[in-house]
Amino acid sequence: MSKILIVDDELRVRDLIKKYAKFEGYDVSEAGTGLQALELCRSHEFDIIIMDVMMPELDGFSACREIRKFSNVPIIMLSARGEEYDKVHGFESGVDDYVVKPFSPKELMMRVGAILKRGGITLPESKEIFQHEGLTVDFTGRLVTVDGKHVDMSPREYDLFFFLVKNRGIALSREKLINEVWGYDFLGDDRTIDTHIKQLRKVLGPYSSCISTLRGVGYRFDE
Repeated sequence: MSKILIVDDELRVRDLIKKYAKFEGYDVSEAGTGLQALELCRSHEFDIIIMDVMMPELDGFSACREIRKFSNVPIIMLSARGEEYDKVHGFESGVDDYVVKPFSPKELMMRVGAILKRGGITLPESKEIFQHEGLTVDFTGRLVTVDGKHVDMSPREYDLFFFLVKNRGIALSREKLINEVWGYDFLGDDRTIDTHIKQLRKVLGPYSSCISTLRGVGYRFDE
């Protein structure tokens, strides 16, 4: 798991970046000042650092120069100022990329991924997750939670439910569901689909109504 150090004296900025970084599968550490970042870098190894320029005790440029004395860890600098002089100063201090505030967290994560990829570091697999109120469907981890509790499903029930959710808002005939979930060599009948839908509704509890019955057609997942 790639390790990111987020350095910013603003807690809300750290929390925002941390939220996106953890979602992408990174291991996250934090520092609120340049000095804290320097101490962490001397005692821990990181794959990349995201650091703000304006911080108390030791600003980002100075912290970067100190880190460069003993480490070549990639550093992305964050700054509210986007003048050419500031960018040049940053690159001269040893930063690898420069991002101007306000920034897009998604774009920042893409920059992180690009730098790590160039360095030959294997990137974490992005999670594919659907969430509706208290219902969470983690396609990557093959997990379903209802109001914070994991739901147990059979392998076929997972396949059927995931197909419904991925095609939410679309009317799916029984024939379509059989062909896509069971395969063309399926030897059962429509009642097999109905039985699995009944079981899905049972385990989904308060979210059972998300699976709508389309009389004479099939089923549809609605948010």
